[in-house]
Amino acid sequence: MMSAPRRALIRPACAVPPIISVIVLVCIAPICQSQEAPQFTDETAALGLEPGNSAACWADFDNDGWTDLSTGGTVWRNEGGEGFTRLADGFGSTVAADFDNDGFIDLFSWSKLTAYRNEAGQGFAPLEMPELPRCVSRGACFADLNGDGFVDLYVGGYEDWDAGVTYPDMVLLNEGGRGFRLAWSEERYRARGVTACDFDADGDMDVYVSNYRLQPNLLWQNDGTGELSEVAARYNAVATSPGFHGGHSIGAAWADFDSDGLMDLFAGNFAHVDNRGDQPKSRFLRNLGPAGEYRFDDLGTCGVFYQESYAGPAAGDYDNDGDVDLFFTTVYGTASFGRKNNPVLFRNDGAFAFADATAAAGLTDLPSTYQAAWADFDNDGDLDLLTAGRLFVNKGGGGHYLKVRLQGDGVAVNRAAIGAQVRIAVGERVLTRQVEAGTGEGNQNDLTLHFGLGDHAGPLTLEITWPGGAKQRVEAVAPDTTVAVQFAG
Repeated sequence: MMSAPRRALIRPACAVPPIISVIVLVCIAPICQSQEAPQFTDETAALGLEPGNSAACWADFDNDGWTDLSTGGTVWRNEGGEGFTRLADGFGSTVAADFDNDGFIDLFSWSKLTAYRNEAGQGFAPLEMPELPRCVSRGACFADLNGDGFVDLYVGGYEDWDAGVTYPDMVLLNEGGRGFRLAWSEERYRARGVTACDFDADGDMDVYVSNYRLQPNLLWQNDGTGELSEVAARYNAVATSPGFHGGHSIGAAWADFDSDGLMDLFAGNFAHVDNRGDQPKSRFLRNLGPAGEYRFDDLGTCGVFYQESYAGPAAGDYDNDGDVDLFFTTVYGTASFGRKNNPVLFRNDGAFAFADATAAAGLTDLPSTYQAAWADFDNDGDLDLLTAGRLFVNKGGGGHYLKVRLQGDGVAVNRAAIGAQVRIAVGERVLTRQVEAGTGEGNQNDLTLHFGLGDHAGPLTLEITWPGGAKQRVEAVAPDTTVAVQFAG
C-alpha cells in the first residue's frame, strides 16, 4: 500500500472570487499506464474490514487525507490505505457532510433519523432532533437548499406494506449548524433513493427522488430559497414507459455520462415482466442543456441489459479513460422463473454506449445487495468499489487521473462543498464531476472528486462552479496528483 501523500503549494490563476488556496498532493507510488482492463480483487479480510451488506458511505472523518467508511452501523478509520480499524459504532445507514461547518464531516443516519456531530475525528455525538412524523426511510441526501451556507437534508419516506401506509418525505433545514428543523413533509409516494444536483445550472441544488410501486419519480426544482417545485413530467425525468405512470425505481445516479459538461441522470428500475405488461426498465436521461431548457432526452437502456431485480446504481470512472462507468446491483440472486440476477459493471464506451465489463474486471457472481459506493481508499489514483459486503481493490490498468478536494468557507459555501461542480476540458470532451452526499439508494461515493484522463498527460485547467453560482478557474494543474482547492469569498 502507499505511504501518505506529500504536500506542495502552488499558486493558481483564478477568476471570481480572487483568493483560492490550492494544495497539490502528489502520490509517491509509481503510476501504472498499462491500457489493460483493470482487475478488482477482494481484499476485505486482508484490510481488517467487516463492512456488512448495508448501504455504504465514504468520507474522510479525521482529515488525514485517507477516506474512511461508514457502513453497517460502524465507522471504519482508514489507516493510511493499509487497513481499517473501528472508530465508532451504532449509527445505522448514513450519508455524510459537514453540517456545522467546523471542518469535520458529520453523519446523518437515514435509518435512525438522527444526526451525529463529528467530535474532531475522535468520535460522534448524537444531535437533538426536532419532533418528526413517523417515518421509515430508505435514503436521504445533504444539500444546501436555501443558500445560507449550511447543508440541509431531504429525507425520503418509504412504506409499511402490510399496513398500507406511505411514509412522508421530509425537508429538514439546517439552523446555522446548531440543529435541524422540520420545514416540510408530505405523504405522496414511496421513496427509495434520494440524490441532489444543480442540473439546470442556476446555482442551487435540485433533488431527484426514486419512487417504488410503479409510482412516478420526482424532480424537485429549487428556486434558490429552498422552495421546491415538482417538475419531473415537465422535464421528462419520470423514467417510465408508455402505459405506466412510473416504475419500481430504487435508486438513481447523477453523472456527465457523455462528457459534454452537463449533468445527466441514470434512473434504475426494478421491472417485472408479467400479466400487467412489460414494466418500465432502467434508463439514461440525457441533459439537453440550455438549448433544450435543461430538459432530459430519455435514451432508454443504452446497453444496460434487462434483469428483473436491478436495485442501486453507482457511477464512477473505474478504468480512468475519462468516461463515467456504472455499477448496478440487484435485489435477488435468483429472480422470477429461476433466472439468476447478479450485480453488473457496465463500461462506458462513449456516446451513451455501455458494455458488460463484469467478467473482465473480476466481479462475476456477486450476490444480491443494495450496497454500492466508489472511493480511492488507497490513494493510488483509481477507484475502488465497496459492494456486497466486500471491498474490491482496483489493481489499475487505466490511464492518467486527477483528484480534486474542494472546501467551502463555511459562510457562503458549506464547508464540505456539497453541490460544487468541476469541469476539465480534455481534447473535445468536457469532463464534469460534482460533490454529492447521497446517491443510488442510501449510498455515498467519496467527496473527493476523481477524474480519469486516459492518455492525457499535460497540464489541466479546472473550472469550478461553487454552490450559489460563483466560478473559479485553476490553471496549470499537473495530472496524477490530488489538488485541494479552498473557496474564499
